[in-house]
Amino acid sequence: MSLLHSAYNLMAQQAAAAATHWYDNYWWHFALYSLILITFVMVGALVFIYAERRLVARFQLRIGPNRIGPFGLLQAIADAIKSLIKEDILPTKVDKIVFWLAPIVTFAPILMLFAVIPFGGGSFMADINIGILYIVSVSSIVTVGIFMAGWSSNNKYALLGSMRDIAQLVSYEIPMGLSIVGVVLMAGSLSLKDIVNAQSVPFILVQPLGFLIFFIASLAEINRAPFDLLEADSEIVAGYNIEYSGMKFAMLYLAEYCEALAMAAITAVLFLGGWKGPFLPPILWFMIKIFAVFFMIIWIRATIPRLRIDQVLGFAWKFLLPLSLINLVATAVQVFFLRDVTISIWVYAGINIILLVVFVALWSKLFRSGGEKVELV
Repeated sequence: MSLLHSAYNLMAQQAAAAATHWYDNYWWHFALYSLILITFVMVGALVFIYAERRLVARFQLRIGPNRIGPFGLLQAIADAIKSLIKEDILPTKVDKIVFWLAPIVTFAPILMLFAVIPFGGGSFMADINIGILYIVSVSSIVTVGIFMAGWSSNNKYALLGSMRDIAQLVSYEIPMGLSIVGVVLMAGSLSLKDIVNAQSVPFILVQPLGFLIFFIASLAEINRAPFDLLEADSEIVAGYNIEYSGMKFAMLYLAEYCEALAMAAITAVLFLGGWKGPFLPPILWFMIKIFAVFFMIIWIRATIPRLRIDQVLGFAWKFLLPLSLINLVATAVQVFFLRDVTISIWVYAGINIILLVVFVALWSKLFRSGGEKVELV
């Protein structure tokens, strides 16, 4: 009896400890932070939609949304509600299973990216030592979802749009990956947290050419102007999502803004010092940098016209890829020969800024898109 009584007391103590420290339980931790993560991404995407509409309106000397809520703040929410209650049309000749799965396969990997992004010294879900490799791998799954949407729609415009998008994604993944390798060489780690900690000076100064390549390639990866060929209505109507409606269309539309949010966060981690900054709380600095990157995305959309498909692919293979290889070799040489030399990080920055100016200027003289100089008539 005494043995059973001791076992009962031990079980009671363990249950009490579990109840006291419920946050130490893995599944409670997973559920709580998953909820926080999804909420952050959804709210961030809505804020981005509103900010883009207001800022593009200012660029184009318009008012922008101003009817629903103060200053039009509820316009994005109203659009979301409208999409949810609209009729969900399913064309008769589509591949139904693939058609239903495509928005999920497109949207889910974007949420998975935020699991390893460090906010203020820690991440929402996990701090893995191959964080940047995880991001590159998971982000590639979005391509599969886009192809599934285009192929299953049984529509030639949807298929052409998905194939065009895949060609663009594959082309720009290579220079983007090579630009990330330069950051990894400078930081000496694949961990996103270590990359931020290695930035006594933001890598945008130490790796200016790498930042330029990464930023341009990221715009192409998330289909933002001037690489938004999926919105070329005169050629492919609405692209891969032409047959989608209701909530499935809303998921594909929202995925583009969630991709922009993820890209801005990754850019802040790799090149802008992440959460680092004086006076303000780390999480606030991180959010400021994210919105600064997104402002640049909007600025580019409002000022640069859309390119042709041959210009887009030519720019990737003939301009960005050679420059990314040059940047990688220059970074490797600096790290190998100067790692044992006591040298200021500002000297690295000065050398690489000079390389940026020289190589971009020289290569732009040699580069022609589609065999001709691009001119606006």
